[in-house]
Amino acid sequence: MLDPTDVRTLFDACPDVVYFTKDREGRYTAGNRTLLQRLGLDDEIGLIGKDPRELFPAPLGASYWAQDRRVIASGQPLLDELERHLFPNHAHGWCLTRKLPLRDGTRVVGLIGISRDLPKTPHAAGVAQRMRAVIDHVQANHGETLRIAALAEMARLSVAQFERQFTRVMQITPRAWLTSVRLDAAMRSLEDSDDSVAAVAQACGFADQSAFARTFRKHVGLTPSAYRTSRQ
Repeated sequence: MLDPTDVRTLFDACPDVVYFTKDREGRYTAGNRTLLQRLGLDDEIGLIGKDPRELFPAPLGASYWAQDRRVIASGQPLLDELERHLFPNHAHGWCLTRKLPLRDGTRVVGLIGISRDLPKTPHAAGVAQRMRAVIDHVQANHGETLRIAALAEMARLSVAQFERQFTRVMQITPRAWLTSVRLDAAMRSLEDSDDSVAAVAQACGFADQSAFARTFRKHVGLTPSAYRTSRQ
């Protein structure tokens, strides 16, 4: 059986992956070098025994902790959840997080998880050029109605081919990536403008204010209004 120390050593070689384990109360029991660097910690001494609320900025830490509690209470895994993450320069970016419950027999005693950084640009040379036009188009027109079929046509691919190739080069589905682009734009607007939440929702391509609020809270951890207050 692989020793937990070996697992951590394995993930120490992956600078774009955060690895962690936590106990039943959601407190860290291990973390790789990437996690420590992003938290500004020299070693695991400052990590072990603390929960995310003690280590991450308030919106992020509270969101991670609530997520941990759901996994531990339900015993159900969290698979590739799109969420905000903290980077070395304290900037925020997007990652896909996967958390699995750890069991002793039938009892859940903690969890193990990873968070993979999402690339900002395509990194597969052959397909990247084809996807570049799509990515530029979405970033410039995220407030418009954007359909996957139309984006696939722009890339001169079938919908199935487009979704498969986009996911391969961006490590995320087209729909989830579009959501991240719109949320990025919404966060900038909430920070920099006095526009109403409804106006921000419309400008960033969300169907209505209610859908915007649900999506924002799910992926950012706060309501749009609470996020604006936290950034002032």
